[in-house]
Formats: sequence, C-alpha cells, structure tokens
Amino acid sequence: MNAHDTKHPLLVLENISKVYPGVVALSNVTLSVRAGEVLALIGENGAGKSTLMKILGGVIAPSSGKVIIDNVAHDHLTVTQSQAAGIAFVHQELNVFDNLDVAANMFLGREIRGGALRLLDLKAMRDAARPLLARVGATFRPETSVAELSLAERQLLEIAKALSIDARVVIMDEPTSSLTLSETRTLMKVIADLKAQGIAVIYISHRLGEVEDCADRVFGLRDGHVAGELSRDEINHDAMIRLMIGRDLKSLYTPPTHAVGDIILSLKGVRIGANPRARADLDLHAGEILGLAGLVGAGRTELAEAVFGIAPVLEGEVLLAGQPFRASSPREAIQAGVYLVPEDRKRAGLVLETSICENISLADFQSVSRNGLVSGTKVAERAEAQRARLGIKAADVQRNAAELSGGNQQKVVLGKWLSMKPRLIIFDEPTRGIDVGAKWEIYKLMRALAEAGVGVMMISSDMEEVIGVSDRILVLREGEVTGSLPRSDFSEHNVLKLAVGAH
Repeated sequence: MNAHDTKHPLLVLENISKVYPGVVALSNVTLSVRAGEVLALIGENGAGKSTLMKILGGVIAPSSGKVIIDNVAHDHLTVTQSQAAGIAFVHQELNVFDNLDVAANMFLGREIRGGALRLLDLKAMRDAARPLLARVGATFRPETSVAELSLAERQLLEIAKALSIDARVVIMDEPTSSLTLSETRTLMKVIADLKAQGIAVIYISHRLGEVEDCADRVFGLRDGHVAGELSRDEINHDAMIRLMIGRDLKSLYTPPTHAVGDIILSLKGVRIGANPRARADLDLHAGEILGLAGLVGAGRTELAEAVFGIAPVLEGEVLLAGQPFRASSPREAIQAGVYLVPEDRKRAGLVLETSICENISLADFQSVSRNGLVSGTKVAERAEAQRARLGIKAADVQRNAAELSGGNQQKVVLGKWLSMKPRLIIFDEPTRGIDVGAKWEIYKLMRALAEAGVGVMMISSDMEEVIGVSDRILVLREGEVTGSLPRSDFSEHNVLKLAVGAH
C-alpha cells in the first residue's frame, strides 16, 4: 500500500484485548491510522494507552485481536516486525547516549559498516544522518556530541532516528513534557512537516491544548475500553475532558455545602525567611479548604514546611486549635495530627523502592506493631483499606510505589495520612503531573476531608485549581500575606493583583 494513500488505513488494531492476572488492561479496542494523519490518543493514566502502543511496537502480545498492516493480519508483532513495518517510537524518556555523537546515536544497533573487516563507517553514517536532520529542522551537525544538545534538540534527534528506519508511523509519548513553549512550537512544526510527507503520527499527551493544535482526530480510552472519537471539527478542551473522564470539567470542582468550624491553625506575625519585614498572618478553620496562591518565590512552600517542622519559625506565634504549637520536627507535627503532602512526592513523599504496604504505614509503624515487632498482616490490612478507599490502581499492595502512575503514587501518599487521624492536612501542588481523572478524585477527597472537619490548606500554582477548589484564597508575596479573598471575589485578576503587590 502506498504510504501516501489516505483513503485506506495504514494500520488497524482490531478488537485488541490484553488481560493480566486480575486486571483487564484492554478490552476489544479497535483503532485505525491513515497515512499523513495526526491521531491523538488520550486517556487517564491507567486507561490503556501505553499497553496499546506496546502491542503495536511488538513489546507485548495481545491476549486476543489482530494487528493489521498493509492489509496483512498478525496475531502479534515482534519488535523487529514492527520496526520493519515502519513503526517508530519517540519515548517520553529519551533514549540517547551523551558519550556518542548524533550520527552514532541515530544508527545505534544498525551501524553502517564497510570494508573487508566490517569496521564502523563513521563518514557514511554522518552522510546518512544529514538529510534526516534536515527533515526535522535540526541545526546541529551529525558529528556533534549529544552531551552538547539541549532537551529540545535531543527530541529532534529522536524523531530523526525514527525517520532513519523509514518510519511510516511515528508514535510520540508525552513529547513536550520537558520542553519550553518555544521548543514545543518547533515540535508542532515538525509534526506538520511529517504529516505533509505522508507520515502518520500517533500523539499521546495530557496537554490538551497541544492536542487541539495538532490533531486531525482524537481517540479516547477509559479503563481499557474505547471511550469514543472526535473528528477535527469536534475537538475542543471540554469534549476531550468528557471523553477521558465521562463528565464535564465543571463537575471537577465541588463547592462547599457545610459551615466551617473553629479556627484550627492560626499564624500571627510569623517570619520564615530572611526578609525581616515579611510577616505572615492567617487563620484556617476546621472544615475549610484554604488556597495559598502567589508567584514563584512567594514563600508558600516555606510556610507549609515551617508549620510541618521542616523549616524553623524565626519569629511570631503559631496556634493549633488555640494552643501554642511550634513543631521542631515533622515527627512532632505528625504526633499533633498535622500532615504534609509534599510538592515532590517521589523524593519527599514516598520511598519508591518499597511496597504500597510499607509506604502507607511508614509514618505510623507503632500502631501496627506489637512488642516492637511489625505485624505484616496489619500492615497489609491497612494498605488494602486505603487502596479500596482511594481507588489505588495496582494488582496488589505488595507492588513497589515506583511501578504506579503519578496519580496513584499521590493516592499512596494520601493513604499514609488518612490511615491516621488528621486534624490539618497541607497539600503542596497536589495534582502536579497527574491526569484529569486523578485530579477529580483528589479534589473530591479534599472536599470530603473538609466536610469531616479537617482543616485543609492547598498550595497550587494552577490558577484554575486554586479558584475551583478553594473556599477562601490567601495570596502571598515574598513571605507576606497580601490579601484574603472570599469565594465571591475569586478571579484571576484579583489573585494576580495581590500576588504582584498592586493595590
């Protein structure tokens, strides 16, 4: 079949199912791609996108179904067959080696050799690399060391490497996750050029604005099933959200339905940074979600860490439920029922190399121990209870935290605290790096905590999130609270005006 034939599908994944013990990863998924088409594949983490692409790449075999390429049906592909068919991957984690030059990376494992001794022909590889680099608009040279390339240039190298196998379908998995805005624009131009050359692109991304910019068609997966498709004129942000999570964006945010209680946390003239004039005053009520907004460097995280005992309170008074409170360590804060869900969950919230079980009991092994010995049964029971409560998607609670998606890792961090007795929980960037569906679950949980009388403080740089989730917003600037906004005054304009110090 001609690669530029846009009437017939270049490839079809027909009735693909993949079943693991206890988990249906894919169920009767049918997807087709045409030459010169940009097909966006969207869905929450765990929806089945990666599994489907691994089947297409020959990494795993489907439990049932067919992969049809050029009208030839295969029960499954090998990696070699997939590459021979012109299917190439540009992975989120770039597979390049800093100690090699561009041409050597491009032909790694497929080196061009010459002469009787079959030695590497560096000149031939560099000559072959030049037109491929030109096709993707790269300005660096084949002999350039990869160590000298920027992240965006490495991304272009990965795409050129994909074209070097005569790619007809290029699969891009979260290709802009580490790119700047200008670098993303460059990538969008490259995708348009690939499309013009008759190459199909399968574009996987949580960044729905980019999908709207580049996709000809959107294909949605939800819990391993086909959620639906959108044609070019149907693609918009809200329609894609509905495809991914089965509900409108408005329903992500649950307004308060209860009265707040007494003040649970009070800061009076608290100084946490080097600026002697910057003092923070705030009151947080039981049953309230208090949003902390501000620009980068405003001191929001530092304030949270001071309450949690990580950073010192240099001056001022902290009251917890009306009593003086000054945690000198996180252990003291935890004993008082003050918990922190940190911004960097992988580094500060979890031990990635240990199981879900151990992570959930990490802060409170004492309650699952007897005579100084930890009860494995109690640890597992606690983890199972939190898995059921939070909907943690994992085959079992013995899985390491590193194996989970970002949203499920965040749920494990929450499970650790919810298995105890929270009075105050501080969420620092609670939904960074997780998909829309997992965000909704975390918002719902925050609202449930507030309704149960817990004080909730949320730090977020996502303006839509701050405005949608908070009951009241405090704005910080250089360690000082510059204003408090009730729900009736919520707007991006009002928050930014306070964040930059305007009156």
